[in-house]
Amino acid sequence: MARLSNQEGLAEWLPGRLAEEEPVITVIGDAILDGWWDGLIERFCREAPAPVVQVKRRDYAPGGAANTAMNLAALGARVRFVSMVGEDKAGRQLRQRLAAAGIDVDGVLSHPGMTTTTKNRVSSGGQVMLRLDDESASVPEDGLLELAALIPGALAGSDAVILCDYGAGALVGPVREALQRELGPGSPGRQKPAGSGSPLVVVDAHHPEQWAELAPDLATPNAQEAALLLGVELPGGAARCPFVEAHAAQLMAASGAAAVVVTLDRDGTLTVRQGSDGEVATHRTWARPEAEKQASGAGDTFVAALSLARAAGLPLTTSVDLAQAAADVVVHRPGTSVCSTEELAHHLREFADTALTATELAKQVEAHRQEGRRIVLTNGCFDVLHRGHTRYLNQAKQLGDVLVVALNSDSSVRQLKGPDRPVNHEADRAAVIAALSCVDHVTVFDTPTPIPLIELLKPDVYAKGGDYTPEMLAETAAVESYGGTVTILDYVPEHSTTAVLQRIRSTGETTS
Repeated sequence: MARLSNQEGLAEWLPGRLAEEEPVITVIGDAILDGWWDGLIERFCREAPAPVVQVKRRDYAPGGAANTAMNLAALGARVRFVSMVGEDKAGRQLRQRLAAAGIDVDGVLSHPGMTTTTKNRVSSGGQVMLRLDDESASVPEDGLLELAALIPGALAGSDAVILCDYGAGALVGPVREALQRELGPGSPGRQKPAGSGSPLVVVDAHHPEQWAELAPDLATPNAQEAALLLGVELPGGAARCPFVEAHAAQLMAASGAAAVVVTLDRDGTLTVRQGSDGEVATHRTWARPEAEKQASGAGDTFVAALSLARAAGLPLTTSVDLAQAAADVVVHRPGTSVCSTEELAHHLREFADTALTATELAKQVEAHRQEGRRIVLTNGCFDVLHRGHTRYLNQAKQLGDVLVVALNSDSSVRQLKGPDRPVNHEADRAAVIAALSCVDHVTVFDTPTPIPLIELLKPDVYAKGGDYTPEMLAETAAVESYGGTVTILDYVPEHSTTAVLQRIRSTGETTS
């Protein structure tokens, strides 16, 4: 577990390593059966000016809390699912799909007075035309009592618990009371030290404030839910993340959570938490969006991957980065889908050969510039990635729209750092840096300074971290010659690579 707790960057071996941990994760919440009906439109009906969809294909998948459970199972967790469905075709289909994925469905109750929630989307030519929802007006009280009785057994031995409350009624009354008894701050389970049977508690709810009394470890509101928490309307565009960051303390207080991860769709995520120094610490990820094709449930994938990673001991920032990568996998697919261990590893593996030549990079940068995007360039060795690096790169990304990272080649690192460096080959360093959501392009340079690259790319901003002023940098004259700006970012000496290597050597540990 020590290796995971110190893992600061993403790598293709990481999903498999997390799956080996096989954490027991209990998902409790509102189950949905998602239907995707696709067909042809060739005419309008006579009764009204509405298109006639001739349905050619009907696909179904577990949705809502059930989709979170499916993603967890696909990523290697041992999953228990607690919910209520009807004694109907949709309920039977949900249980069968979940059980086939290896999920423990002993906690899924079938009740004759319940209608299984279904959401059937009707589409044609890649465009959703209509959604048909079917659900119960209320959840039967005797069913809630029966469900509440299952809570203690479902939670026993769990490494993590995810409450997926979409307001459909499965988590009210006696179920809510049972969860408070078992998971509240004063409950025996939550009083245990981390790692000794105390489960990670994650709240993924339309109204996270309703679960604040649990003092969850994580809350994962989307932008709309965060706005409701704050009682304000979030601004749009580039102002959204700074606004959320400015209200970090209110978000944590309103949700009761130790850390809040706000998911912002195409804008990625922002994590806020209390830092070790008492100040609010933040971490940003950037999505890699493409045109969506009827995609649904990427948020469930994100929560599943985040919870799995944290339950297995991965640091919070690395867990959020991994969850963003998993969401990026499924958002490019049609329908409701899951991200498996193999698919996530393949996605991370794709970054291994992404270092561009200077010529290739220049073409990419020019295309971005034609789109009116602001280019940021930074450079460094980035050997043995650590928190100081990721914080620095996230700061650099916020200076513009496209972040280009230029890595010192192995030979130049040896000249700068000595014959025993770098620890990691330039291809490996490039792969790890490219996997960070804040990084758009990576290249490797072999010159004493990046001045030739600066003259080629002409970035709007050249960012540098350290105890410098712009006047101290040889690169400043080259940047200012075409009207660019040099920005000096935070320097974190306690997280320097040299310090990391010294600690490793002093304790006899090895890096992976």
